[in-house]
Amino acid sequence: MSRLVEFTTDDGGTVVVEVASSAGSLVTRGGDHAGDSSGVFARAQQTFERALAHVRPAVQGVIDELLSLENRPDEVSVEFGIDLHAEAGAFIASASTASNFKVRLTWNKPANPSAAS
Repeated sequence: MSRLVEFTTDDGGTVVVEVASSAGSLVTRGGDHAGDSSGVFARAQQTFERALAHVRPAVQGVIDELLSLENRPDEVSVEFGIDLHAEAGAFIASASTASNFKVRLTWNKPANPSAAS
């Protein structure tokens, strides 16, 4: 079963996210959101930005490594899923025991400009 979790933002706003239920301790707002009387609406224990900050080092590491290639690509695209949890924050989602990054590198120009002459 999933539940709705409200994350506050650094600027004072809110973001409501559907997350998988967990046995952790949530601050539950039983039924006071949009007529929900099921008690599945909860408030996260950290801000949305702080939750996402948990994945930043991994994402930056992937980008840094790809851009440090000797034959640097003109474009780098990295696709991955983010799992949000009220207690744990955010982490890179995986359907198995290994995390998955879908990477696309694009070169628009010849590798050796003098070879194009």
